[in-house]
Amino acid sequence: MILTIASGKGGTGKTTVATSLALAIADLSPLYLDCDVEAPNAHIFLNPELNQFQTVNLPIPAVDESRCEGCARCAEVCQYHAIVVIGGKVLVFPELCHGCGSCTLQCPEGAIEEIPYKTGSLEAGLAKNEIRFARGTLDIGQPMAVPIIRALQDWNPFGELEPVIRDAPPGVSCPVVETMSGADFVLLVTEPTPFGLHDLHLAVQLAGELGLPVGVVLNRDGIGDQRVDDYCQTAGIPILMRIPFDDQIGRAVAGGKTLVEAFPEYLPRFRGLYISINDLLHERKSRRQHYEESVPISKSDEMSGR
Repeated sequence: MILTIASGKGGTGKTTVATSLALAIADLSPLYLDCDVEAPNAHIFLNPELNQFQTVNLPIPAVDESRCEGCARCAEVCQYHAIVVIGGKVLVFPELCHGCGSCTLQCPEGAIEEIPYKTGSLEAGLAKNEIRFARGTLDIGQPMAVPIIRALQDWNPFGELEPVIRDAPPGVSCPVVETMSGADFVLLVTEPTPFGLHDLHLAVQLAGELGLPVGVVLNRDGIGDQRVDDYCQTAGIPILMRIPFDDQIGRAVAGGKTLVEAFPEYLPRFRGLYISINDLLHERKSRRQHYEESVPISKSDEMSGR
């Protein structure tokens, strides 16, 4: 199972939930991916010994001026305005380049080649309780987190492993889309406040666009109002766990402790959370199989191989 733990906004306790869940299922040897590459902080709680490293490069264009005719075809095909031609001279802006290669392919003179441009790095190692841990870090000044997240999810320093816990960036922008993509389930961490409800709604919409099932962890339960509960009930979204608003929890997290370490009674609760998610996935799979078996296949579908 690949599980993405996300939130529509920052500060909801997403990493608090993700790290505690990882420790609760440590016997399953989970792979923990800290995909918040602009501000990774799961290492504070899991204390990994990072001993594997990899650079993330983006292929950007380099122009051979001796072959360039200044036709500006490269600038015409670049959707991101990362390459422009002024007075017959080609200027490349690496920070804007998405590495698509269009300029290289379209250059009629073959004057453009791609060279590696470092945008970030990956690190991996064993964390507490032998949890397999990896994170990505976006270099300072670089604008694009998605290539780092994609490289992190494709990286395979420990071999093929499941379960996988992806700790997503906050929000609902492109980095979150990348972190959700390919997951089996999205666990959304929110709080019972107007901001929490607003951003939960956005995150649910995003997961829905990707066709992913969702469940909710309600953190700081006891503050705010009942609107998050009402929304989840109306939308048919299960609230799988509630964590109360408690200053002792706040102090423990501020001190770099996970919930299951500071409060051992949370260990079976997080283990139960994982089991509940597995049960929801099995139920969803069974419903889909039942639907497929109950819908007759037409003759035209059989002939087309559908």
